[in-house]
Amino acid sequence: MHIDWQSFTPFAALAGGLLIGMAALLFAVLGGRVAGISGILGGLLRPVKGDSSWRVAFLVGLIASPFLYSAFAAVPAIHVESSAGILILAGLLVGWGTRFGSGCTSGHGVCGLARRSPRSLAATAAFMATGFLVVYFMRHLLP
Repeated sequence: MHIDWQSFTPFAALAGGLLIGMAALLFAVLGGRVAGISGILGGLLRPVKGDSSWRVAFLVGLIASPFLYSAFAAVPAIHVESSAGILILAGLLVGWGTRFGSGCTSGHGVCGLARRSPRSLAATAAFMATGFLVVYFMRHLLP
């Protein structure tokens, strides 16, 4: 196993985790909502009157934040080693999984685990196990 020590940034990762945790906490305490992206987006796909503006604001902030970050720091280069077809299939599978699991990693893994939800623990364990198996299969069993 090789560790790229130049890219190893534990303090930046810790700061990012703390920011995500604080944002989820504030969102729950001040807004009474769970910061699960699939639920927020899903609420826009079947809108309820008076419930869309905060969802749009959340998603706009989520999309705009990398651009805001790039105004202050260099954005790392993105290198994807997969074809467009595989990426589309992966996206569809993730979308299906969030419907099947009644939420996504941000909803279950960050917010649900913080609330000590047994359902979120089971969902997060399933997400992680599936991820481990897919990476092992793709990297070690396929040519």
